[in-house]
Amino acid sequence: MSTTSPTITTVSVSGMTCGHCVSAVSEELEALAGVEAVDVELNAGGISTVTITSTQKLSPSEIGEAVAEAGYLVVANEA
Repeated sequence: MSTTSPTITTVSVSGMTCGHCVSAVSEELEALAGVEAVDVELNAGGISTVTITSTQKLSPSEIGEAVAEAGYLVVANEA
């Protein structure tokens, strides 16, 4: 049995201002297949950093769609 390292993806999201925003984005991202954890560094009124830990690589489009579903916009996507 082999173990694989988790994939860490970091994105910058605009428009989040409060804990409810964090919850909405986290909930949408956690619903994606393979996502194990979502950590948000909230910068109210600015660009927040969202770190996603998953068992597989996530495409920028699926991350963007999940964030958009929560009502926010991915402005930068880092590996």
